[in-house]
Amino acid sequence: MHKLSGRFWLETGLAALSAVLFLATLLWRDWIEIVFRVDPDHGNGSVEWLIVAVTLVAAVTCSLLAGREYRRIQEAT
Repeated sequence: MHKLSGRFWLETGLAALSAVLFLATLLWRDWIEIVFRVDPDHGNGSVEWLIVAVTLVAAVTCSLLAGREYRRIQEAT
């Protein structure tokens, strides 16, 4: 059994966190106002859509990087 690197686990964790934030923002748009008690976009939803886009890109990017790292480790063993 090969040992997975810290980089793989970091990328996997960031992908999971980004995916959770993506889903939370997509399904529960006012969580930012509730959690942080601030309304940065004054109710028009632009910040929420920005967060949805950024977390989706981050989740996909980190997933691809983790997959590449996993394949690199597989090839090395």
